[in-house]
Amino acid sequence: MNTYLLFKSLHLIAVISWMAGLLYLPRIFVYHAENNLEIKTSEIFKTMEKKLFFYIMTPAMVLSWLFGLLLIHNIGFEQLGQTWMILKIIFVLILTFYHFYLGTILNQFKIDNNKYSHKFYRYINEIPTLMLILIVFVVIFKPI
Repeated sequence: MNTYLLFKSLHLIAVISWMAGLLYLPRIFVYHAENNLEIKTSEIFKTMEKKLFFYIMTPAMVLSWLFGLLLIHNIGFEQLGQTWMILKIIFVLILTFYHFYLGTILNQFKIDNNKYSHKFYRYINEIPTLMLILIVFVVIFKPI
C-alpha cells in the first residue's frame, strides 16, 4: 500500500472535519449570543458547543497535524524549506490559534460571561474561510 496516499487521504478527511467545526462553532456562538438570556436555550447551546469542540474539532485538529507531519516525513523534511510549505504552516498555525481562541470563548459562554455581540461572531466566522482559501491556493499552485 502507498503510505503517502493513505496519509494524504487521512489528512484531508481530518482537515475537512476540522474545518467544518471551525466554521460551525462561531455560527452556534452567534445564536447563543442572541439567546443568552434564555436559560434553557443557553444550556442547549452550551452542550452543543462543548460536544462540537471536544468530540469533533479537537480530535480532527490533532489528526490533521498528525497526518500532516507524517506526510512531511514521507516526502522529506527538506520540503519544509520551500516557500509554499512555510506559508501553509503559517496559515495552519493561525487556524490552530483560532481553534484555541474559540475554546476560550466557549469557556466564557460556559460560565455565562460572554463579552461579545452576535455580530462579532459573524465577523470572526470568516477567518477559517480565508485561511482555507489561502491554504488551498498555496498547496495547489506552490508559488515561488
